Amino acid sequence: MRFQDKVVIVTGASSGIGAAAAKLLTEEGASVVMVGRNKEKLAAVEAQCAALGNAPLVIQADVANDDDAKRIINETIEKYGKLDVLVNNAGVARYGNISDGSIMKTYDEVLNINLRATVHLTSLAAQHLVKTKGNIVNISSIAGTVPLPSSVAYCVSKAGMNHFTRGAALELAPHGVRVNAISPGPVHTDIMVNSGIEVDVTRVNRIRDFTALGRISQPEEVADLIAFLASDTAKGITGSDFVTDNGAIVKH
Repeated sequence: MRFQDKVVIVTGASSGIGAAAAKLLTEEGASVVMVGRNKEKLAAVEAQCAALGNAPLVIQADVANDDDAKRIINETIEKYGKLDVLVNNAGVARYGNISDGSIMKTYDEVLNINLRATVHLTSLAAQHLVKTKGNIVNISSIAGTVPLPSSVAYCVSKAGMNHFTRGAALELAPHGVRVNAISPGPVHTDIMVNSGIEVDVTRVNRIRDFTALGRISQPEEVADLIAFLASDTAKGITGSDFVTDNGAIVKH
């Protein structure tokens, strides 16, 4: 198993990509630290992980809260004594436009959760990752490359994450720590529902048509990439952004 005796933090682990990653990494032998805000959803994924391998450490927390961010790292080190992998996956989507000023209603929230929290957790985790020669996987989006309607704040947060990934990779490389990003296209998760965006058949069909392959990915596909980049198989990869978008970028 690729992650035997490894300690892995996964934020946004209560559903979607984070939940899929928590389950796969547990199955691969890792001691997983699940972080999320929804207690009930966390408990459901916790039970699924426990059935696959090591029971995870569950931390109910808001990654955008500085005290919570510190608690995530502290509780991980207190329980396991080390940290090998940090998966920055927590994120939100919000609509807002420049022309009518509605972007300012959501900009701070989106940037705080999607980007600032990643920067903060990375800075808190770095000293521990240096000790284990560990690595970081940031879950970005093709929105960091392709602008999406009424989603400027979200797109900016992911573009920032991409450049932060490169900067962190450059700074931490001399210490043996790798940092990479994954940019999914459309994925079947509940991020839009969690963000108050209505999802119906028409919207799903429109999203599917956005891709060249005419499909929407499953969270497990992204989890597979997370496991690859976090494993020793990818020991020569750092500062990279792996795109898994069913051809959405090439189509647009």
